[in-house]
Amino acid sequence: MIEDLIRRNRTFRRFHQNESVNSETLRELVNLARLGASAGNMQPLKYAISSDRELNARIFPTLAWAGYLKDWPGPPEGERPAAYVIILGDTNISSNFGCDHGIAAQNILLGAVERGLGGCMIGSIDRPKLREILSLPERYEILLVIALGKPKEKVVLDEVGPNGDIRYWREPDGTHHVPKRRLDEIVIELR
Repeated sequence: MIEDLIRRNRTFRRFHQNESVNSETLRELVNLARLGASAGNMQPLKYAISSDRELNARIFPTLAWAGYLKDWPGPPEGERPAAYVIILGDTNISSNFGCDHGIAAQNILLGAVERGLGGCMIGSIDRPKLREILSLPERYEILLVIALGKPKEKVVLDEVGPNGDIRYWREPDGTHHVPKRRLDEIVIELR
């Protein structure tokens, strides 16, 4: 079951924008993040959530989409996320967030897939602008943004070819391909 969820948990960048994700679902997903591991059990993460169309429209331009797709500025209107979870580090609790936000983001995305949703973990953010839009106090460091919605694209896993190119790419029909290294390439056998 977990392998199936992981295989289906792809990075989706195009959504059925008109299919909303309600606040209760976002709270359930944040709860999955809350239940996950935290270094030293410090639990320094906080989460800002939005399923509001107007606020989402203001959040969207603060995000950069798909660095390998140079001619693609991101999803057009109608294919944008229906919701966002902004993962914040509370500096009143800790100044080092380690890998906590990665664990939290993965829990959120796996929970989203289980609910028929998909998402995109975004680290390329205009943080000062997003801070201003959300009126966030300085104590909260913006770590990641998770874009969520019902996926509107097909994502396929491929094996990295002989040239070693790991860049994702799209077919003309929009099918998104993600090359993955073979298991034998990444496991180092210790003797």
